[in-house]
Amino acid sequence: MQEIEKSISFDGRDIRLKVGLLAPQAGGAVLVQSGDTAVLVTATRASAREGIDFLPLLVDYEERLYAAGRIPGGFLRREGRPPERATLISRLIDRPLRPLFPGWLRDDIQVVATTLSMDEHVPPDVLAATGASVAVMLAKIPFNGPMAAVRVGLVGDDFVINPTYQEVEDGDLDLIVAGSPDGVIMVEAGANQLPEEDMIEAIDFGYEVVQDLIQAQRDLIAELGIELVQETEPETDPTLEQFVQEKATASIKEVLKQFELTKPERDEKLDAIKSAIAAEIEALSDEDPIKAAAAANAKALGNTYKSVTKKMMRRQIVEDHVRVDGRKLNEVRPISCRVGLLPQRVHGSGLFQRGLTQVMSITTLGTPGDAQMMDDLHPDEEKRYLHHYNFPPYSVGETRPMRSPGRREIGHGALAERALVPVLPPKEEFPYVIRVVSEVLSSNGSTSMGSVCGSTLSLMDAGVPLVKPVSGAAMGLIKEGDEVRILTDIQGIEDFLGDMDFKVAGTDSGITALQMDMKITGLPMKVIADAIHQAKPARLHILEKMLSTIDQPRQDLSPFAPRLLTIKIDPEMIGMVIGPGGKKIKSITEQTGAKVDIADDGTVTISAIEGEKAKQARALIEAITHRPSAGDVFAGKVTRVIPIGAFVEFLPGQEGMIHISQLADYRVNKVEDEVNVGDDVIVKIREVDGRGRINLTRLNIHPDEATAAREAAAAR
Repeated sequence: MQEIEKSISFDGRDIRLKVGLLAPQAGGAVLVQSGDTAVLVTATRASAREGIDFLPLLVDYEERLYAAGRIPGGFLRREGRPPERATLISRLIDRPLRPLFPGWLRDDIQVVATTLSMDEHVPPDVLAATGASVAVMLAKIPFNGPMAAVRVGLVGDDFVINPTYQEVEDGDLDLIVAGSPDGVIMVEAGANQLPEEDMIEAIDFGYEVVQDLIQAQRDLIAELGIELVQETEPETDPTLEQFVQEKATASIKEVLKQFELTKPERDEKLDAIKSAIAAEIEALSDEDPIKAAAAANAKALGNTYKSVTKKMMRRQIVEDHVRVDGRKLNEVRPISCRVGLLPQRVHGSGLFQRGLTQVMSITTLGTPGDAQMMDDLHPDEEKRYLHHYNFPPYSVGETRPMRSPGRREIGHGALAERALVPVLPPKEEFPYVIRVVSEVLSSNGSTSMGSVCGSTLSLMDAGVPLVKPVSGAAMGLIKEGDEVRILTDIQGIEDFLGDMDFKVAGTDSGITALQMDMKITGLPMKVIADAIHQAKPARLHILEKMLSTIDQPRQDLSPFAPRLLTIKIDPEMIGMVIGPGGKKIKSITEQTGAKVDIADDGTVTISAIEGEKAKQARALIEAITHRPSAGDVFAGKVTRVIPIGAFVEFLPGQEGMIHISQLADYRVNKVEDEVNVGDDVIVKIREVDGRGRINLTRLNIHPDEATAAREAAAAR
């Protein structure tokens, strides 16, 4: 393939697509560059495996630390398990790509994006997503693209395309918009309580740029003389589907109109209909084409029955405006909330239930040393808010092995985390590291938004002073031709039969997180705007239910939560507090039982379960870092005696000398007549000489000063 480079510019920021240079044996390969960030994206196709009835698409995002001029840590000094952020970027590429492959495609497809170089300004994720579209087209894989993605930031009052890391951090919006020629296909956003109208405007702004990137890809493909593959769906025998429709339509319709049925009851009745049809087919002769079609593929009957059921459920929503549980299109399921469900040893707990979806979130308050260190290419060094999401098999009445968190669990946890970060108190006001774990106890749609609601309850129960409480709702969509129906608070079956999963989280002031995924090839902006508007009253309704349970964060923390004290010391004195080989800081911990964390800027955070222990550790640190000055009074201990005076340790590690003339207000003939090693004495600093030596006295000390000195020493 000839080497070609295509460049497109947005507000002075270039994106360059280079093909024909790298990875010649991959099906398709493109190097996407912007600034000093470069991502190689490849796409490869293999023949379909026998028995596969889904699209086996695998998307991997790979980070190499050499991209930032770094060597990996650990014994092996090479990259191992991908960091969480790499998993999230893999999902970010997959989500807008997957709906654009034809539904009948069963070939193995693998997309690999590798960041080869990265600067501190340009994030690689949206470059990788756009590159995936180019690589797939170069590989001549059937694809309803092109697809492109851009990031939109809000700096001041201006939207910025593909902002730098710093612009994202300083702004109020981090939005990723992906689109196809048919419309917007994916949205991912975190925002600082952004009003709905501003969010809609930002999505529209991003999609305009997406269209320019789509055209650039078309121009590149045309310049290379590549014709996009237009494979058609293989013909299938309609005999089995017609038989199922004839036998099942009336029975399914009757079940779907029994709105009083619970999910298990509805599933049982639908399964009974399928079993009856299977029995009829089994009774047919072996030569019958219907039985032959069912026998040719073990999954044929099940897939056909699902398809028929899905069509009938969709038709009921589009034509009758009624959902399978009898709700109106904009109606939220019944909600219940509880807090303090678990003992206070867990610091805070909240239980949120909406319909059959039930999530319990548990909050743990930790010390600054509990922050998660980030070992990836991105500039963030640590996280002080961690949200983890668990989805055990019993939550959907299934059995399966329980392994480490998968991509879905990591993604749902990250979405809930993003929704709550904007309302967390600043580190200066609430220095705790916060971990929330959301346990999905029952799932029937939108557990990620259930996690947002449950976590808000849990954080408030733990006494975390949130700026505002956050709630979330999931919106769905049914599109049949020109007919569009938006569904509020979708349940599991509506997610299965629908065309969109649109999750919106926020406060009563605006949106904090947004995530939209499609099963169709794109939506116009008007439909997206309608979905965002319809989500607002649902969010507020849910929030009202939550606030009726707990309307503000608790004033007191759990008695089992660590008590934190924060002081600031001169960074030059950090070494004095730590001591040689950590001897001094270990001694403080052993004496008080408190944990001490010291930041490079001199911020010292002291934590202990008992507040008095934390105060004792603070007194010791203040004593070590205190810069003595003339007039200060201390309670000290005599450490040495010499003919001309005595040495006194008045603060940990700090000594001064009392001259024999300063031991008493009369003539002292011998130092030992007044003090001996080990004696407790009250001393005042006379002066600190030019060489830093401290001269002490026992004279002219007021009784109140002596009392205060003894109390301070006792606290240490």
